[in-house]
Amino acid sequence: MTANSCGRSDADDRSGVVDVVGTRASISRPKRPLRERSTVTDPSPDADPSLGKIDRTVFERQIAPRLGADRDDVVLGPTHGVDFGVLDVGGRAVVVATDPVSILPDLGLERAARFALDIVLTDVAVSGISPSHLSISFTLPPEMTDEQFATIWEAIHEECVDLGIAITAGHTARYAGISYSWVGGATVLGVGDHEAVVRPDGARPGDVLLLTTGPAVEAVALLSTLFGDQIDVSESTLEDAGACLDDSFAVRDALTAAVSAPVHAMHDVTEGGLAGALVEMSEGSGTRFEIDRSAVPIRPAVREVCDALEMDPWRATSCGSLVIAVDPGDVSATVEALESRGTTVAEIGHVEGPGDAPEVRVDGAVLEHPGVDSSWSAFERFAEF
Repeated sequence: MTANSCGRSDADDRSGVVDVVGTRASISRPKRPLRERSTVTDPSPDADPSLGKIDRTVFERQIAPRLGADRDDVVLGPTHGVDFGVLDVGGRAVVVATDPVSILPDLGLERAARFALDIVLTDVAVSGISPSHLSISFTLPPEMTDEQFATIWEAIHEECVDLGIAITAGHTARYAGISYSWVGGATVLGVGDHEAVVRPDGARPGDVLLLTTGPAVEAVALLSTLFGDQIDVSESTLEDAGACLDDSFAVRDALTAAVSAPVHAMHDVTEGGLAGALVEMSEGSGTRFEIDRSAVPIRPAVREVCDALEMDPWRATSCGSLVIAVDPGDVSATVEALESRGTTVAEIGHVEGPGDAPEVRVDGAVLEHPGVDSSWSAFERFAEF
């Protein structure tokens, strides 16, 4: 199913949330070795080391060898391409993730708060385990008033109540020198069965690959909302593109997919875009992904804005989009569950057995990891004005 306009039919409906916290359809999966590490590959030659996440080489050489004390309760420590860790506490899996908190006032404070929270929670939700506990720290700019912060906090509170998440610790203060949009950080926990944890590197030969929402939706929505007067497209296109932000929410989609069938792998499409997510999943699982470019849903407004900005939609961040690997027999159940929420979902390819090396092929051509997100140059260019 593809969409001709942005905005899910139930964009403001928070129903369809998984009502069994911390569980999902169980599948057999052995525990992974402690602190697995992926192979080192050089970043793209056009990657700007000053923007976005550090590349894999830096991670492997500087971070991965220095992870503090070795503890037997760490089932999965920091791993490139995996956004969460896993602890074993009393035989239960505790999934944990940490992210910065970004508030963009121009989105409207309530909308900005919900968007920021969803990004933080998604890193746990893609594990198939429902987020249950949130610790959040705010380092606020001095100009943010108490009333403005109250609006942000109320939106976060309401969303956490709806998702069954308790806020368990935090820190809130104003500091000189702080400016939007990076105004804090958060840690999220989810508790469930070890066998229920879905990893982005779990794709198996024969799996069908699904994509929700589509590439570049988040980047285009933000650029159109924040800098629309500088983008050479029609007003109707800008309106449609800005409305796409309401589809940049992935927590409920991730949890819905996880209970619909035994999902083998799931990854959100963030920095590096769809290309980055596919390559990371392929490399992590040691398999080959065969992708049909024509099957990837790209919304007209997204394509027009990307063309106007000379931005590659496949390399642009798209929070709210998920790549999901499932057994062919479970495709219908997963698609129906997601579409029942009004979510765009499409079959974009399949997984082949291990070859000489893991790779992603799009219409037969090898797809490389972009190394840097294509939207960063657009944000940087607009920020200069």
